[in-house]
Amino acid sequence: MLKRKISKKIEEYLKSDSNKMLIVDGARQIGKSYIIRYVGRKLFENYIEINMEDDKLNDRIFADANSVNKFYLALSSVAGEKMKDRQSTLVFIDEIQAYPHLFTLVKFLMQDRRFTYIASGSLLGVTLRKTQSIPIGSIQQIHMYPLDFEEFLWANNVGEMLIEEMQRCFVAKESLPEAIHKKIMGLFRQYLLVGGLPDAVNSFIAEHNIFNIRNIQNEVYELYLEDAAKYEADSNRKLKIQRIYKMIPSSLESRKKRIVVKDIEDKAGKRSSDYQDEFDYLVSSGIALEVDAISQPTFPLIQNAGKNLLKLYVNDIGIFTGILYHNNIKPLLEDMRSINLGSVYETAVAQELKAHGHELFYYDSKKNGEVDYLINNYESLSAIPLEVKSGKDYTVHSVLDRLLSVEDYAVKRAYVLSNEGNVSEKNGVTYMPVYNVMFF
Repeated sequence: MLKRKISKKIEEYLKSDSNKMLIVDGARQIGKSYIIRYVGRKLFENYIEINMEDDKLNDRIFADANSVNKFYLALSSVAGEKMKDRQSTLVFIDEIQAYPHLFTLVKFLMQDRRFTYIASGSLLGVTLRKTQSIPIGSIQQIHMYPLDFEEFLWANNVGEMLIEEMQRCFVAKESLPEAIHKKIMGLFRQYLLVGGLPDAVNSFIAEHNIFNIRNIQNEVYELYLEDAAKYEADSNRKLKIQRIYKMIPSSLESRKKRIVVKDIEDKAGKRSSDYQDEFDYLVSSGIALEVDAISQPTFPLIQNAGKNLLKLYVNDIGIFTGILYHNNIKPLLEDMRSINLGSVYETAVAQELKAHGHELFYYDSKKNGEVDYLINNYESLSAIPLEVKSGKDYTVHSVLDRLLSVEDYAVKRAYVLSNEGNVSEKNGVTYMPVYNVMFF
């Protein structure tokens, strides 16, 4: 059983007697159903689970359940003996997006208060945009991601005592002992290989077989390609969505790391705005992470964000490295000078920051250059620049220096994340190991 941070939030919700339905959103195959099932069965004597995708493909019992009474009748046909009372009965509606009319029904199910409810969905952002009657005030939505690095450490039996000491060193800007740094850095490299898909992590722990791990990741990648246009009726838009998704790895290996818009349909004169719906679809489905360009790095970052220079990252670092290196583990586990891991490290950092609730931005200036990430600091009301380095030149960062020197930007500190274990600070820049992104 993989320990997941979101389980605490799910348990708190199920014990709260809330009048809102919790919907756990996220891409497929990241463990949503498993963790809800685990917590739900632990807390409720009568646990009922209905997968609406399966129902839609088979019996379609819930296809016409557009009223509370019709929903109860459909529910009784599959779990009538478990339908007791609110305190003892949990109804888990899995893949709720398969039937958009259920979103409208949520309000009335919660008002009726006959049972306790929880739901999950894989394309909620997409589906909710197309739902005519969104139950505002009746749903509570939280997003789930693949395992982050701390959860990966838990899975590999790294104890809380060590993680707490790592966090203390992060706050105090102290270095870990060299042996501990090497151990954690080794696990971080393995995380780049395995990623955070639960099936891949379980396979790694049980077998340490790269062939099996890559097969799992490849299957999920193909599933995401199918999902990328699942709810689009327009076949031309489906092809564009899938084309953009396939372009993400190669774009990240380019110098600018951005999608080249003219390559989507091989048409000159196209702009990012021409594909905004396609970009939104990929991000809303949870299979891609967006990083918006900022030319003015001032707080709050959202007020300066632009969509014209959008970067997209794959949602799981293991899928990404599988596309790049297939079954070859040397580029990730060994220091190979001929291999540039810049895009790999950036993807891992994007995944980690997003899992921690950060909106993602990067600095882009024709005059000054680029910085990999900017995040909001709500305590100091300023932006924090992050530069990710996979090589030995981690102390070279002229753009960071520029951001720190401009008084109007109010940038108080910056970070460089690299392979180096030694934590140091100079001229407002803190150098620390890349795995410390788990504490941002």
